[in-house]
Amino acid sequence: MAEKNHPDIAVLVEKYAADLLKRAMYKVSDVEIAKDIVQDTFLAATEKIHNFKGESSPKTWLFSILNFKIIDYYRAKSRQNIKASSGSLLNFFDESGGWKENKMPQSWEEHENILNDPDFQHVLRNCLESLPENWAACVRMKYFMGKKGAEICQDLEITSTNLWQMIHRAKLNLRNCIETNWHN
Repeated sequence: MAEKNHPDIAVLVEKYAADLLKRAMYKVSDVEIAKDIVQDTFLAATEKIHNFKGESSPKTWLFSILNFKIIDYYRAKSRQNIKASSGSLLNFFDESGGWKENKMPQSWEEHENILNDPDFQHVLRNCLESLPENWAACVRMKYFMGKKGAEICQDLEITSTNLWQMIHRAKLNLRNCIETNWHN
């Protein structure tokens, strides 16, 4: 039973689990990972319920915990060793630094609502999932979550140089993947 002035965790789970899961899904794009993050959120809330002072609503408090859990997830992923070396750049550029003929970016026809195109969204999602996890995390945080570079570096505990290198490589690979898989 919850202490006086502290919300009952069971009530919070019933009331907010769906909203938290929806938000986590939006942030990580994987239902199983999102479920784990929400479970971790409620576990942390259970452990820290005595710290809840009621200065915000229980929902706001839970979403704050959720946001930290999402950051923790991306931070852990960025620390994992991946086998995405700078060799991937050799796929796009020749020895002099110019584009390889078959890898030169294609002109995409002007499409005002490209991001609203379900086919494009599907291809983009698949291409993002094919990136190394830390590259995808950087792209999601910068372009989907609207975070600034310094904030991403802090969240993922990486240097600014590392961030921009990962963003650059991710963009090259995304463009190649999209050109290969969208309307071809």
